[in-house]
Amino acid sequence: MGGKDEKPRIETFGSPGSRKMLPPTKRHRKNRGMPPPAAFDIDTLPGSSNLTALETAAVIRRTPGALEQWRRDPNHPLQWRYVDGRPLYRVDAVRDYLAGCDKTTKRLQPHNARGDGQAARP
Repeated sequence: MGGKDEKPRIETFGSPGSRKMLPPTKRHRKNRGMPPPAAFDIDTLPGSSNLTALETAAVIRRTPGALEQWRRDPNHPLQWRYVDGRPLYRVDAVRDYLAGCDKTTKRLQPHNARGDGQAARP
């Protein structure tokens, strides 16, 4: 069985007899989660400067996917423009949007709260 005429065994990657397996390939996906809070103060920036979509999402505390959805609506209050194919947001527009949100948001009540001050019954 160990003669000179015997051919060496060739193993391929991924074959059942081989011990070495190729690493599984991962598909790169966008990070769709909430970005960390902005590392800069938007009030100190000049109004004419531009923010990227990720920076804007960090300032207004929304996901980049939400901004992407909003860009599909041309009448959305947060205005943007495309520069070299990338959406950019002016600091003035972001400040105006945040000021408008402060006026229109109402105080949220807990689920068990009622207007008459009594707790809700089950």
